[in-house]
Amino acid sequence: MTSSFDFAPLFPAGLPAPSARWTGLAKYSFVGGNNDSEQVPLEGLIEATNLALQREGRSLATYGLAHGPQGYLPLREFLVTKLKRDAGITCTVDDLLIVSGSLQALDLVNATLLTRGDTVIFEQESYQGALTRLARLGVNVVGIPLDKDGMRMDVLAATLVDLKSRGIRPKYIYTIPTVQNPTGSIMPENRRTELLRLSSEYDVPIFEDDCYADLVWSGQRPPAIHAMSRNGGVIHIGSFSKSIAPALRVGFVVAPWDVMSRMLALKTDAGSGALEQMVLATYCKPHFSTHVPALTKALRTKLDTLMEALNEQFGTAAEFEEPEGGIFLWVKLPDQVDTLKLYQAAVAAGVSINPGPEWSTNKNHSSSRLRLCFASPTHQQIREGIAVLAEVCRKEFGVPARSANVEKRA
Repeated sequence: MTSSFDFAPLFPAGLPAPSARWTGLAKYSFVGGNNDSEQVPLEGLIEATNLALQREGRSLATYGLAHGPQGYLPLREFLVTKLKRDAGITCTVDDLLIVSGSLQALDLVNATLLTRGDTVIFEQESYQGALTRLARLGVNVVGIPLDKDGMRMDVLAATLVDLKSRGIRPKYIYTIPTVQNPTGSIMPENRRTELLRLSSEYDVPIFEDDCYADLVWSGQRPPAIHAMSRNGGVIHIGSFSKSIAPALRVGFVVAPWDVMSRMLALKTDAGSGALEQMVLATYCKPHFSTHVPALTKALRTKLDTLMEALNEQFGTAAEFEEPEGGIFLWVKLPDQVDTLKLYQAAVAAGVSINPGPEWSTNKNHSSSRLRLCFASPTHQQIREGIAVLAEVCRKEFGVPARSANVEKRA
């Protein structure tokens, strides 16, 4: 459709840059939080859909299924049980809000707590969706470096001292402690304890994003920070996107009522999709605890394929720490590789990657890093895609060296 009407003068200042038209996924797609299509529990979801619709489909005629603005009650009841069992969180259905994916949770927490010029604390490498939102809001983000156990508490402590000396009280400390995005680390319990101590000492709440926490290879995880908190100063969010299916767009928030009530006033969408909530509640109660181990087992084999492919194609030119779960591998290439430039060349060759600077508060530190999602491509696509990516790196940046690569294969 073409139009001669000029809308440009009507756009307000501060709009994000326009989106490009969708042209489809790359042949070898290592981007986004997409999951393994073969592991979507399709038959179970079909059965759950039929059961839910037969049982109470006519309630779709009422906004929110007459279960109130916090979401479908059986789904919240399932979450109360799940969060206690898996994360150690003790909550009631009244402490839970169902949202349209954890992205809406981010928006609601930000809208409740932030205004332009505020300061928040983040892990230095973090979720791009969270970082871009804060940039649009005009919020200052202070990044804390990570090690193999997540956010470094010594640097956080020094940062809080410095901010206090300048009269700045951060609005929250955002962390992805269980299968960190993009690094895949898990913050141990003693570090969570120290984070809570600092939060209490400086009167700064913690914003805990736990949306990858179901996908731990060992099946064992520390208690959620929310579960360890004694003063209620933690907002916890999670999602069914990584455990069941991203396109369902169902997430949740656990928060004290004084915060929850403000978020509800801002959630003006007349309720998140009700059919999705009905289907998830019906499917998850009997099947969630057996589905997730099968999913993580399949994801783990794909990670092994990706690491093998990187070692074969790049040799020592690709450095990475094996993640403890999830769907991403955070990779360091030699310093001369600019992954923002690599992204453009790779897309032209049919390979899409996430360049590191988009996932970091320190663009220079992450300029030669990239995030690869291994969940969505097949094993064959992983091997073929990494081979193409290595060839692009060789042409554009001279790495990996051809001779070293031949030696690696010999």
